[in-house]
Amino acid sequence: MYAVASVNIIKVTLDSLVEKPDLVVVEEPLEIRLGYGSMDNRQQQNVSVTMRTPTHDFELALGFLYSEGFISSYNQILSIKYCVDAGKQAIDNIVRVELKPEVKFNPKSLKRNFYATSSCGVCGKASIEAIDDMICKLPKQRLEANAFKVSRDYVVNLPKSLAHHQKVFKYTGGLHAAALFDEAGNIISLREDIGRHNALDKLIGNALMQDLLPLNNKVLLLSSRASFELIQKAVMANISIIITIGAPSSLSIQTAEKFGITLVGFLKNDRFNIYTVKERISC
Repeated sequence: MYAVASVNIIKVTLDSLVEKPDLVVVEEPLEIRLGYGSMDNRQQQNVSVTMRTPTHDFELALGFLYSEGFISSYNQILSIKYCVDAGKQAIDNIVRVELKPEVKFNPKSLKRNFYATSSCGVCGKASIEAIDDMICKLPKQRLEANAFKVSRDYVVNLPKSLAHHQKVFKYTGGLHAAALFDEAGNIISLREDIGRHNALDKLIGNALMQDLLPLNNKVLLLSSRASFELIQKAVMANISIIITIGAPSSLSIQTAEKFGITLVGFLKNDRFNIYTVKERISC
């Protein structure tokens, strides 16, 4: 499967109509299934369906399971593979993640893990308390504070590096990006997707597979606005500095403050706003 597709368009200008080929980003559903239980009595649970750009699907599935609190380490995974549901579904659109037999999974936890999206309202207090519950299940070192700091110049130079590495966005203009940078400002990894939450899940899934978690000494750059769900996922990965090109929401600011995360928004050219924990940015 591919991240881009070719279509024919009519390009309209003030004085011409020109038919030409163009590239657009691919959007297809991905169903994430979880296999669990003893080896002689395996059970299956559908946990999510998301509209995504078909790249790094295994990372997306693992990052989703980790950032939503279903797993706490890559060592809990027995296997991960595509399945076609007896030929009823398109290949590569269903991922099944198998948990090791000793890993406990309660299907009822699905109802506790999810909350209403921004389209239909969300209770801020209840959602933040839900993150508290998930964080308590993670190893304690992921909760420890750190003295990681970056400079103003470090921050303003990030978009240039992001643009240089956004290969699919260059041709389609239709993707969000999530990127990790080290203390020197070098890009470690970047993932793109039509969904901003998917891009971050892919990034976290890659870090999980590479044994890079926790990410407390890394900077997360998001090409999108900062919504609550993105901060939640960053909290689960113990990211201490989040920088966004767009605007933060009130709940994302509240959540970042709650968990001691430095949140920067409206990064453009040499300007940006610091919303929480300003001490990590030396200006």
